[in-house]
Amino acid sequence: MTKRGSTGAALSGLFLAALALRPQIVGVGPLIDEIQEDLDASHALVGLLGTIPVLCMGLFAPLAAYLSARLGTRRAMTIGLVLIGTFGVLRALAPGAWLVVLLTWGVGLGMGLGNALAPLAVRETVPERPATGTGVYTTGIQLGSTISAAVAVPLAGLLGGWRGALIALSVAACVVALAWTVLERGGEAHVRPAVLVPRLPWRSRTAWLLVAIFACMGSAYYGLNAWLPDAYGERGWSDESAGLLLAAMNLTAIPCSFLVPWLSDRHGGRRPWLIGMSIVFATGAVGLVAVPGAAYFWALLAGISQGGAFALVMTLPLDFESTRERVGALVGLMLGGGYSLAAVSPFVLGAVRDVTGSFDAVLWVCAAFLVVMVGLVNVLPRPALRYAGG
Repeated sequence: MTKRGSTGAALSGLFLAALALRPQIVGVGPLIDEIQEDLDASHALVGLLGTIPVLCMGLFAPLAAYLSARLGTRRAMTIGLVLIGTFGVLRALAPGAWLVVLLTWGVGLGMGLGNALAPLAVRETVPERPATGTGVYTTGIQLGSTISAAVAVPLAGLLGGWRGALIALSVAACVVALAWTVLERGGEAHVRPAVLVPRLPWRSRTAWLLVAIFACMGSAYYGLNAWLPDAYGERGWSDESAGLLLAAMNLTAIPCSFLVPWLSDRHGGRRPWLIGMSIVFATGAVGLVAVPGAAYFWALLAGISQGGAFALVMTLPLDFESTRERVGALVGLMLGGGYSLAAVSPFVLGAVRDVTGSFDAVLWVCAAFLVVMVGLVNVLPRPALRYAGG
């Protein structure tokens, strides 16, 4: 296979792998009511189905860098995808609420590995075009999110309930694991480095700013994905309509996940695009709670900005650092800290709903996270964006 062909196959494999990295969270959102009723659980407890995977994406991000160094990115990603599919099936078959929650940790482990390995795969595949490579896998993430949000309720109706829907999504992850293995087999042989454990940039102010930005963005995004359908169900929307609203928010993120980082490489650098996307995301979140009559407009606006902002933030470690080891260390800290903080969002927001009796407070908290994000993005130091035209 030519180098060009190998690169194309590798990027195709990365896109397919990314499709499996969010459905186990996003696909649960439209099914929360059915899961809660079937398991006889509280809002806070079922909120753990969104909290645990996000927490795992934080806790296991440094482990991903270690596995990539020891086994190679291809093998490590395969392990992550297999874990998602296997534990996803087991969770869907579990009889009780607490066993469902326990098995969610296995799903989250796989998601945590896959999510942190994707930037390393970009660094190995297209080091000269980080925004393009990042756009490929973030587009896959957004497409997987959109599809799972749109089909979760119809699959549940077709396959006998929420368990059947989650089994279908999990089997799809197993198929993706196989496709990844086939498409990536033409890559270069893995050479194990002398140092397997990356040294995290604990003293870097810019690294901690990235952690805070990612935490705010993730808290709002996963909070909306977990509770937006229920918020509009509370306003009289059907499960199908509320699920489509969530799908609409994820739909517009698909093209922007690729287009915005591509544009940032050519016009103005990352900084102005990231500031703009952050402001628009905050505006869309405020609109969803303040002006519900235009819900689809606000959801589409939030999706455009969320897709662009996520892709830009995921590209920044590739801009800031030049070596594979330092990229892995920065990704490990950014995702480790950011996702760990964002992980409490679905659980805490579920508790907010239990205390207040309304989802309006939940949506306002999501909007507040994004207002804070706007402020943090504006204080990112310009020298840190030296590779991004900032």
